[in-house]
Amino acid sequence: MRYSEILIHWYLDNKRNLPWRETQNPYNIWLSEVILQQTQINQGLPYYEAFITKYPTVLDLAKAEEQDVLNLWQGLGYYSRARNLYKTAKYVANKLNGKFPDNYYDLLKLKGVGDYTASAIASICFNEPTPVVDGNVYRFLSRYFGIKTPVNTSSAKKEFKDLAKDLIDKKDPATFNQAIMEFGSRQCKPQNPDCSNCVFNESCVALEKGLVKALPKKIRKQKINKRYFNFLVFISDNDNTILEQRKDKGIWQKLYQFPLIETSKRASQKVLQNSPEFKKLLNGQDCSVSKFNDKDVIHKLSHQHLYTRFWIIRINKLPKQGIPVKDLANYPVPILLHNFINDFNF
Repeated sequence: MRYSEILIHWYLDNKRNLPWRETQNPYNIWLSEVILQQTQINQGLPYYEAFITKYPTVLDLAKAEEQDVLNLWQGLGYYSRARNLYKTAKYVANKLNGKFPDNYYDLLKLKGVGDYTASAIASICFNEPTPVVDGNVYRFLSRYFGIKTPVNTSSAKKEFKDLAKDLIDKKDPATFNQAIMEFGSRQCKPQNPDCSNCVFNESCVALEKGLVKALPKKIRKQKINKRYFNFLVFISDNDNTILEQRKDKGIWQKLYQFPLIETSKRASQKVLQNSPEFKKLLNGQDCSVSKFNDKDVIHKLSHQHLYTRFWIIRINKLPKQGIPVKDLANYPVPILLHNFINDFNF
């Protein structure tokens, strides 16, 4: 039995029943792939179902307000995915008459659609033999063929893509691509894969040479940057607070947050209140300041860790325009702030 036949046979016996596997509608496949980028299936599934329920077609998504899309996305992180999702929906609806491109190269032209997503849509929806290469596929191919090229390098991208092109079942690329992703996710797992019960254990190079734990290889990650965030949570006598929308292109673009003062190191209350930013915002108004959390809330992003404290500012009248605290749930905020809002229980 050929390599692809073994893989597909395993998949048909072991695949999970997932809603996007019950359709070849490119909107559903695209939505699932965008959500599942850097997100595990068990976390992404409720989001997929929520989006499909609220926006059953790309035309429905295109008619939405961006803030509503960001709100529904809240908690998934990497919010650029949500912004690109919205932009692409509007483009498909308004420029392509609601129809997704039917081939790999035209799919690549869509905002936020890279090689992996374009390959998935093209193969699953249009039976084009374009191989998918994600983290699960990198791991499986690296182990099976004993490839020592670090997977997070540009040379690895071409090497693994070319290999996947040679392996793909050209008669049934849709099933093959889903099979190889599922195999990497469920069988050839990152930690403690069950090699004794693997259908490829007689031909796997990593198993034969004792390299299962050593592969795939990765080059050392860049240094993690520490940042110190101080969120000022204003509460006025009439239960209003201040939310600001992030305009810059850094993290959390277009999401809302409480006024933020970033310091070079952990700041005491005295240092915070004497900072120019704090004085400018308060403009001489009297207030009471208390620390909500003694221990930093550490929020880990890919290349930076945010050491965060929330400061409760009780004041007679807000120093700038605010919103009722009862309306906080209507604004898309980072999960870090979402968790605080739930914990504080306004």
